[in-house]
Amino acid sequence: MAREFTGWHMLGLMVGGFGIIIAVNLTLAWNAIATFPGVEARNSYAVSQTFQADRAAQNALNWDVSADITDGVLTVDILDHRGAPLQAEVTRAILGQATNVNMDTVPDFTWTGTQYTAPVTMTKGYWNLRLELIAPDGTKFRRRFPITAK
Repeated sequence: MAREFTGWHMLGLMVGGFGIIIAVNLTLAWNAIATFPGVEARNSYAVSQTFQADRAAQNALNWDVSADITDGVLTVDILDHRGAPLQAEVTRAILGQATNVNMDTVPDFTWTGTQYTAPVTMTKGYWNLRLELIAPDGTKFRRRFPITAK
């Protein structure tokens, strides 16, 4: 004999279904907030006021800057407009995962005469090198380099 489908059965299905959806949404929201790396700029409006001028000055340097990791060594090449290696002052360098600041490290760069190198320890995955340099003429150079560790 088949049981009758009552309003209580429908209520149970609705509460169970929406309960699962709410639980999943809360879990995803919690993980998004818990792994958020933080604020890039304290006052984005103030930063935006000089953005175009800063970018133009940085582009006027005409540098070719690249970063790579091979066998646990982070290498940063800075080439001037003629393609010659250039030594600039490294004011800030942070190597970290894109979504988690717990593994951020500050590479200890050494100038080899043609490039900057630093030993690093990283796990597999997607990493970012946030690099700030100062040119010999005082121009600030900022760039983020996405790096995939294999």
